[in-house]
Amino acid sequence: MSRRILIVQGHPDPAGSHFCHALADAYRVGAERGGHAVDCVEVAMLDFPLLRTKEDFEHGVAPPVIAAVQARMAAADHLVFLYPLWMGDMPAVLKGFLEQCLRPGFAFGPQQPDGNRQGGGLRGKSAHVVVTMGMPALIYRWYFGAHSLRSFRSNILRFAGIAPVRSSLVGRVEALKPEARGKWLARMAELGAGAR
Repeated sequence: MSRRILIVQGHPDPAGSHFCHALADAYRVGAERGGHAVDCVEVAMLDFPLLRTKEDFEHGVAPPVIAAVQARMAAADHLVFLYPLWMGDMPAVLKGFLEQCLRPGFAFGPQQPDGNRQGGGLRGKSAHVVVTMGMPALIYRWYFGAHSLRSFRSNILRFAGIAPVRSSLVGRVEALKPEARGKWLARMAELGAGAR
């Protein structure tokens, strides 16, 4: 079954040419070969302000560039997020983008008088998160508990109603030999073909 896929490239370097970009390209090519419609967002190429107040987050209007991405996200069946691990978390520009994009009224409901917030604004979509890092992926997963990935999956994506949320951790990215890189690119193409 053909799906609409939105790839969100979260690498902060607008020059591209990083392994994150190669992984995204491989996923896109695989998805297109699999008959899926693919759209891509390069977060580093977007010009948007950071949110600085709760009032703006709760009641502000998304900037036009963000509203356009929200429309593309709403039209997608499957979301793919790629980013490098920076200081144990996603890069600041991706975090700022997500804060702007996944606002109340889009990804979440408004805050209730008791302080709780209803999720599920993006119900019916699935996602795949791809994280590259310098350390071995096993160390990140088992010693550090993959804390930033777990938070992104559970506190943001799943709360917004996105399920299932799969993930791929690409460790020791700077030291990968060509054969290992090739295997990862082939794996991304396979995931893209299956829209997983």
